[in-house]
Amino acid sequence: MERFYLIVGHVGRLELLVPQGAKLVQLRIKDEPEAEVRRQIARARDFCAVHGAQLVVNDYWHAALDLNCNFVHLGQEDMDTADFAALRRKGVRFGLSTHDEAELDRALSLSPAYVALGPVYPTLLKKMKWGPQGLERVSRWKQMAGKTPLVAIGGLTPERLPGVFAAGADSAAVVTDIQLADDPEARTREWVEACRAKEPA
Repeated sequence: MERFYLIVGHVGRLELLVPQGAKLVQLRIKDEPEAEVRRQIARARDFCAVHGAQLVVNDYWHAALDLNCNFVHLGQEDMDTADFAALRRKGVRFGLSTHDEAELDRALSLSPAYVALGPVYPTLLKKMKWGPQGLERVSRWKQMAGKTPLVAIGGLTPERLPGVFAAGADSAAVVTDIQLADDPEARTREWVEACRAKEPA
């Protein structure tokens, strides 16, 4: 699995940052009408295909199926309504969010492409009912997940990266650190280099 996992909130940001070297990118659209969501997903799908990047569609699994996307990310609430049989029939892989052991057990029972744990550190992204999970929890999650790749998310910075990977994470998902950077393109390149330096031998 790619070590650097970029998460963006708009296709325009995706088009700006994927050319900086991101090979795995999630489009996480919030509070937009369905037609706009589908427009952005279709544009992102085509852009990623041209640039050799893997697009992951957040939440909108119906649209992902309709638009022939092959990877989705689902939160715990989305898992209640998602048609996993339909996703599997079309060969759509899925990653799942987890925050506690019950959620992790549930996620692993579905044989996901990866499980995500967060927030690892305090995050500005959204109000969370979970406090920072910390690196010990990352190690425990990796132990429990076994061969299923583990994505760490929440408050990550390039400086924190060595500890996150040493704790057992396979991939680092980044939102705020790039979103709030003075130069998001340069920051993305920095992340790509930092993750490349931490590739497993």
